[in-house]
Amino acid sequence: MRWFRLGPGRQQVQQDPDRQAALLHDIRQRFGPHVQVRFTDQAREVAHALNGDDGLFAAATVLRDFADAAASDMHSQAAANYQRTGRGFAVDRRNYRPAWKAAGPELRWPLFALPCGFHPYVHVAGAVLVVGANAKRITKVMDPDPLLVHLFEVLDLTVAGWEFGNVRVDADIAGLALALVSTTRDLRAAMDEPPPLPPAVRELMRRNNTITVLDLSGHGVAAFNPGKEMREALLA
Repeated sequence: MRWFRLGPGRQQVQQDPDRQAALLHDIRQRFGPHVQVRFTDQAREVAHALNGDDGLFAAATVLRDFADAAASDMHSQAAANYQRTGRGFAVDRRNYRPAWKAAGPELRWPLFALPCGFHPYVHVAGAVLVVGANAKRITKVMDPDPLLVHLFEVLDLTVAGWEFGNVRVDADIAGLALALVSTTRDLRAAMDEPPPLPPAVRELMRRNNTITVLDLSGHGVAAFNPGKEMREALLA
């Protein structure tokens, strides 16, 4: 058990790094695509397991490690594409959209099978639920700025893959995107001085494209307009 003194306006927090590591090990082992339970149900169980302040720090670690692993994967893909075709494209974590526009379907959507071991619909979705439900507490026990950056990075990669990578949009990924939008809204609302919205989000909010959400048989079951959802949540 360790005490950590945070910056101005934040509490001195008693953290247990061993418990945080145990929580991360537990959710990796107990939940994921190897479990025959719906992803949405597993995500709720992950959120339930990440309880207390140590659970908040563990949730932040899930999002950080996932965003870092996805960024590394994108850079690796850019390097491999250049070696294969002689055509390069820049990867900027602050805005993935130019990379997706340049490479399009040549890119592999970097949200699955990452070395961090976290699944987007289970562990990441569960961590997003934890952050959204505890946004005010998070601003008291940690610096929320990096966490907000990671949330927006994952949202950017998610939606850019739909637009430029021919990624199939099903209920699970649409649900994750909606949760990311609502959680970024809640975290920004809890911050005294939220940072400006990132370029990818501002660009998306200027668009009005509706995406069809498909069921397992490939039939459209719903419509999802990312720009509209972001405008209503983040500009309110």
